[in-house]
Amino acid sequence: MTDLSRRHCLQWAGALAGSSALGVRAEALTTAAPYHFDISLAQWSLNKAFFDQSLNPLDFPAVARTSFDIGAVEYVNQFFMDKSRDPVFIRGLKQRADDHGVKSLLIMVDGEGDLATADEKRRKQSVGNHHKWVAMAAELGCHSIRVNLHGSAQADDWHRASVASLVELVEFSKPMGINILVENHGGFSSHGAKLAAVLKATGSPYCGAMPDFGNFCYEREAGDLWDSPCVKQYDLYQGVAELMPYAGAVSAKTFTFDAAGNEPNIDFLRIFKLVKAAGYRGYAGIEYEGHDLPAAEGIRATKALLERVRTELA
Repeated sequence: MTDLSRRHCLQWAGALAGSSALGVRAEALTTAAPYHFDISLAQWSLNKAFFDQSLNPLDFPAVARTSFDIGAVEYVNQFFMDKSRDPVFIRGLKQRADDHGVKSLLIMVDGEGDLATADEKRRKQSVGNHHKWVAMAAELGCHSIRVNLHGSAQADDWHRASVASLVELVEFSKPMGINILVENHGGFSSHGAKLAAVLKATGSPYCGAMPDFGNFCYEREAGDLWDSPCVKQYDLYQGVAELMPYAGAVSAKTFTFDAAGNEPNIDFLRIFKLVKAAGYRGYAGIEYEGHDLPAAEGIRATKALLERVRTELA
C-alpha cells in the first residue's frame, strides 16, 4: 500500500468512527451517491468591512445565512486577535452560529509567528502561540485551524522546521479533535510538491492541506511573501492535484468574473474534477478577493459558479 493510499484509509476510518480526521466524509465511501460538496463562506471575503469595523465579527454567522444563504463559515483570527481566551466572545459567537443554523468549520490563524523558522526558540514560541486558537476552535465546534508555514529561506531548513512544528501542534490538537491544515500561502508553502512532502512526512491524518486556488506564487522579485511581482509561479492544477490527497478544506479563491460568470484565470471545472478525483466531499470555501465587484456581489458570483460546477460534476 502506498503512503497516500494508507492516508486515505486513515481518513475514511476516522470518518466512519465519527472522528474529525481529515477531509473525506463517510459519504465518500458510497460510490453510488451523486458527487456533492457543500459551500462555506470565508470571513476574509468581507475583510474590508471587518477591518473598518462596519461589520462586527460576532455578526458573521448571521451575515453568512441571511445575506448569502450559506450555512457554514471559516473564521479569520485577524478580526478578533484579542478574543481567543475571551469566554464571553466565544460563547456569543457560538450562540450566533447556532441561532442561524450555521456550522463553524475552522479558524484561519495568522500573525502568530513563523512555524517554519530554523530558529528553534522562535519556532517553539510560534507553536505555543497557536495553542489558544486550537482551544478556541474546539469550543466553537470547528474541525480545524489553518496555519501558515513561513520562516526559513532555505528549503531543507524550512522542511525540517515545518514538519517539527506540525507534529508538535498535532500532539496538542489531536486530543481536542482539531486538525491542523496548511494553506499554500506564500514562499515554499506555495510550491505544491514541497508542501505535499512536508504533509507526508508528518505521518498524521490530523495534519493536512487547505488548497487555495489563488496562492501558488512561491518566489517574488523582492523576496517578500506578498507585495512584489511574482517571479516563479507553481502550476495551479498540478499544485491542487498534489495537495488534494491531504485536503481537509478547500479555498475557492476568485478575483474577477467574465460575462458568463466564470473566473477567466481559474478553470473551476478543471479544478473540481481534481477535487472529485481525490474523493473529497467536504466544503468549498468562498474566498472572494477581487476589486471589480463589491464584496457581496463577488461572494454571490462565486457561489453561483460553485453551484454550476457542482451540478455539472454530480
